[in-house]
Amino acid sequence: MSKNGRPLSPHLSIYRWPITMTMSILHRATGVAMSVGFIVFVAWLFNTASGPDAYSTFAAAMSTFIGKLMLIGWSFAFFFHLSNGVRHLVWDSGRGFEKATASASAWFVLLLAFVLTAVYWWMAS
Repeated sequence: MSKNGRPLSPHLSIYRWPITMTMSILHRATGVAMSVGFIVFVAWLFNTASGPDAYSTFAAAMSTFIGKLMLIGWSFAFFFHLSNGVRHLVWDSGRGFEKATASASAWFVLLLAFVLTAVYWWMAS
């Protein structure tokens, strides 16, 4: 604390995260989530190759509420990471760095990821 009672640097309780910072953190988190999802994908491939009994056990586990929730989460992670990756490609071309444009594209990517996830699961059912 300084002499006038104010903190010397912004604290999380008073600092509002910009959407661009949140998207950067979420991009990293979805990359980690997809890495875990690839481990489950390899387990699915292994169980598929192991025969019908192993596959049915794995399919039963993934058809539970928790299993479906994980699948929906991984599909959101995929669509978010894909959409945000395209946003980064646009940035690589030197466009979209203005504050308003960066914020608008961040909200668009977030909305697009939710919509693509919903459409995917709607079409899958």
